[in-house]
Formats: sequence, C-alpha cells, structure tokens
Amino acid sequence: MVTIDDLTASQEDYLEAIFHISEEKMAARAKDIASYLNVKAASVTGALRILGKLELINYAPYDLITLTAHGRVIAQEVVYRHKALEKFMIDVLGINKKDADAAACKMEHHVPKAIIERLVKYAEYVDHCPKGGVSWESGFGYYCKHGCSDQDCERCLNEPHRQTAKA
Repeated sequence: MVTIDDLTASQEDYLEAIFHISEEKMAARAKDIASYLNVKAASVTGALRILGKLELINYAPYDLITLTAHGRVIAQEVVYRHKALEKFMIDVLGINKKDADAAACKMEHHVPKAIIERLVKYAEYVDHCPKGGVSWESGFGYYCKHGCSDQDCERCLNEPHRQTAKA
C-alpha cells in the first residue's frame, strides 16, 4: 500500500487539490484541478492516471474525480501538515497569511510528521500558557521573561550570552 513517503510533492499537491475541491463540490473535475493548481490540463491528466493506478483516486477520463478511502487519509495528512505549518508561522512567528501559506505549501512535503507535531505542541504552549515567558506581539522585539525592559534588566544583562554580545 502506498504511503505519503512514497509520493512526490506534486502528487501530494494533486491529492490536496482534489481534497479541497471535493470538500466544496463533492467531487473534482480535471479542469477544476488545473485551475486550482494553475497548471495545464495535459499535466492534470497524466497525474490523475498515476494517482488512479496507485489507487488513491477514482479516475476515468471525462468523469468526476474522487479520493479513495486511502487517498483521503493521505490527502488529510497533507492538509494537516499544511495547516499546522501555516498556523505556526502566523501565530508563533507573526508571518502574514499569504507568505505563511506559500511557505507551508513548500514545506509540507519535506517536514517529517514528528517535527510537525512538535511545532503544533509549541504553538499550543505559546497560545495557552500564561507564564510561558514568550511574547511575539512586538514583532520579535525584545522580551524579557522576567518582565523588565531591555535597558534595565540586570538578570538578562548578566546572562553569559548577553555579555558576549555586549563586548
């Protein structure tokens, strides 16, 4: 059985596109996929044939395209990775949605699931822990985990990494 690790980034993109289109329209058509991915119809046909042979989609020329049960599981994993990376970049790193979406689209194919899970847990920590000592509200400006400013924090100014930076 095919796993997500067996697929190319392009194949994952096709599954993700079919997933999103199907969520909206119940099934996808080749022209919907071409439009969604901004590719030519001939490219779509070739990719659909391969995904059909891998039993990830139900495909016949000129017919509606749907995900198989296994294809849906893989597509959901790709969508999850994308959303997790995008959310991390927006909520934790303060990146705008458009840039976060574009970066997540590139990264979702290469970041292992274990790392995605750690990023999700960290984002949850930053979002929910009132004493976490992390604040990105000032756009990566100085933040002291002890509650003082950059100029008057004796504790922070005496930390070894700060002393070498001052010298």
